[in-house]
Amino acid sequence: MRYRNLLLAAASFTALSGVAHAQTASADNAIVDEVVVTGTRVVGRSRLDTLAPVDVVTAKTLQQRGSTELATALAATVPSITFPRPSNTDGTDSVRPAVLRGQGPDQTLVLVNGTRRHTTALVNLNGSVGRGSAAVDLNAIPSIALDRIEVLRDGAAAQYGSDAIAGVVNLRLREADHGGGVTITAGQYRTSFKGLQTNAKRNIDDGTTRTVAGWQGLKLGSDGFLTLSAEYRDRDFTNRSDIDTRVTPQRVTSRFGDPETNDVTFYANAGKPIGESWEAYGWYGYQQRDAEASATYRLPTDASQNIPSVYPNGYLPLITTNTEDVTAAGGLRGDWNGFKIDANLVYGKNDIDFGVKNTINPSYGPTSPTSFKAGGLTYDQLVLGVDVSKEVEVGLAGPLNVAFGLEARKETFQINAGEVASYARGTVSPTLAFGSRGFTGFTPSNAVDVDRDAVGVYLDLEGKLTEKLTGSAAIRYEDYSDFGTNTSWKLSGRYDFTPAFAIRGAASTGFRAPSLQQQYFTSTSILYINQTVGGVTTAVPFETGTFPSVSTTGKALGGKPLEPEKSKNFSLGAVYHKGPFELTIDAYRIDVDNRIVLTETLTGSATAAAGTNARVIFDLLSPFGASAGRFFTNGVDTETTGIDVVARYRIVDEQAGTFDLTAAGNINSLDVTRTPTTSVLPTPVSLFARQATLRFEEGTPQRKLTLQGDWSKNQWGATLRTTLYDNVLAPGSALDGSGDWHTGAQGIVDLEARYRFDAGVTLSLGADNLFDQYPDQVPPNLNTSGGNPWSSFSPFGFNGRFVYGRVAYNW
Repeated sequence: MRYRNLLLAAASFTALSGVAHAQTASADNAIVDEVVVTGTRVVGRSRLDTLAPVDVVTAKTLQQRGSTELATALAATVPSITFPRPSNTDGTDSVRPAVLRGQGPDQTLVLVNGTRRHTTALVNLNGSVGRGSAAVDLNAIPSIALDRIEVLRDGAAAQYGSDAIAGVVNLRLREADHGGGVTITAGQYRTSFKGLQTNAKRNIDDGTTRTVAGWQGLKLGSDGFLTLSAEYRDRDFTNRSDIDTRVTPQRVTSRFGDPETNDVTFYANAGKPIGESWEAYGWYGYQQRDAEASATYRLPTDASQNIPSVYPNGYLPLITTNTEDVTAAGGLRGDWNGFKIDANLVYGKNDIDFGVKNTINPSYGPTSPTSFKAGGLTYDQLVLGVDVSKEVEVGLAGPLNVAFGLEARKETFQINAGEVASYARGTVSPTLAFGSRGFTGFTPSNAVDVDRDAVGVYLDLEGKLTEKLTGSAAIRYEDYSDFGTNTSWKLSGRYDFTPAFAIRGAASTGFRAPSLQQQYFTSTSILYINQTVGGVTTAVPFETGTFPSVSTTGKALGGKPLEPEKSKNFSLGAVYHKGPFELTIDAYRIDVDNRIVLTETLTGSATAAAGTNARVIFDLLSPFGASAGRFFTNGVDTETTGIDVVARYRIVDEQAGTFDLTAAGNINSLDVTRTPTTSVLPTPVSLFARQATLRFEEGTPQRKLTLQGDWSKNQWGATLRTTLYDNVLAPGSALDGSGDWHTGAQGIVDLEARYRFDAGVTLSLGADNLFDQYPDQVPPNLNTSGGNPWSSFSPFGFNGRFVYGRVAYNW
């Protein structure tokens, strides 16, 4: 039955293709190539003429679905991007990372109008995709503010600097001096599933989402523009937890799904000519996001977690994540003596405040507060960029584009302590573990305020060596105040056999600097570590510290100063485009050495025999009030091979309408070839063991295929999309694999129909995940509480069918 829906969607796509192919009246209508600025510094290069693969996703494409999240829509459009929906992972529930080509979320560089975007302050610490990373929060930018997105699927550190190992995502803001529009979207999950705990079917209506977004173009003087964009989104939480058989009466006690969120976002983008050849430009963006996610349910009879007089029926801690994101930029660009010059200054800041409510600090006894301010994280970045280019005649088949420039960057990272009761051990029950349950506050000893600076310079050459051969070369040198220098290079080439067919390829080195978050993040909290005994996995609480690798504790456990990750990228592809048909095929290999990862939790025991690992670890950590510790370290090497295929066919027919048909797929295989160990303990142990390794290798789908058909005729329109996801492994902690489970291969069908009224109003109705598909459930023996029936590694989530309506008015 699972594949019936897939066949239905494929048949629908084939039917659309057949109708379009049968119409020959407009066979000569070619697709207009979008001009891109990502991956090349040559003016006027189209996406099909580039030396490396570039996807162009328009704002219209992003908005033709139910979800109004930018990252969700982008992942549904670009097969090499994955955006899972983790739950019960603290702040990662609301600040979710995206993955390109199976690499780390922090190994993709995100640009806004060609300038470096700041990352989030959050460090992903729990068991989700991207564990140990601090990435850019794509959902901090509303799609209504964008004109298009350019995704460069190739290593580009020599062109853009740190983080561009997997590729580059360039968000291009909308530029308009007139016109505008407003869009209202409302939807809800209407779904059902049969739980494995009691074999009972549950019908659920939840996750109601309301989004209001609008933009307005204004003239700035007689020749400038000011484009204002705003979005308000209110989303209720979803819950896919199963029945908890441990309690009487049996009921749902947990909350596993999307958090409740409320966010307000505003963007302004402006440009104003100065004289005949110069332009001043800039933008400002602000988002306030308030989110509320859940931790795990605490039983009323658990004396280490509960005070029965406070919560006689147990309790479910709720974690609040209040995020403020700000960006501002200003610059000048123009021509001077034949040189094109672009100078800009960009500031970005991400501030996160944590709280926890409906909880308790049991060591305070019955008088414990039930809500706490748990502290926060702040990251900001100031970037000065200067880019200069000029076309030079050097006797080749065409001019040589010479580009050079510099980037100077200042970064800061702060950890702020929470209120005392959120982390302290009270005197009423001094034997109990300290801190608020669900999320332990940052302590004064965790607080940090650090910064660093970096300066990079580059040279980039691109030109036609012969009439059919185009080549480029780039080199970049960077100097960081904390770890030293790095030099990266890239060589690219393209040979056009005919106007319709070309091959292209590239070889490059790259790097990713260790983030300040990875170098200095510190916390002491209660971590639940899965332990499997007799095939049954239970979560055991440990007072756990995450320490900087160069701290006293970190060094005692084997920590060393972090070094940059290094990469080698190789790609080879082909481009074919003729009339209404285009096809690109690009194979790639990405080798990354010395990847920075969060180590295993090294757990100590006061009762262990002297000289054993557990006793040594306890002796090291007990002065810090912890019985387990972890830190960031280099030492994981990976090899990734894959291929991207994108085919598009567009037909315009007077009778049948316009058909835009796309088939796009990604095959990606990642292997971990080296993992770090520590030799400071009596018995050397792996710092990146089986579970962590498998998260890297099989935590994202190795195959993903998207089939999409867009149809329009007069005032009618429709989009049919099928996304096929390969099986994903959710690895357990048991060394024998008994705790592993799989999401299964699944197909998700999205359908939307639209009608445009004469007054400029468009009404859309649709459903994401039309046939209510779910990943395979977690076996009951691995989900004894019923709280986690699905895997957070599911590449499309686990919420089921989302039905929605949208009204848009443009002027």
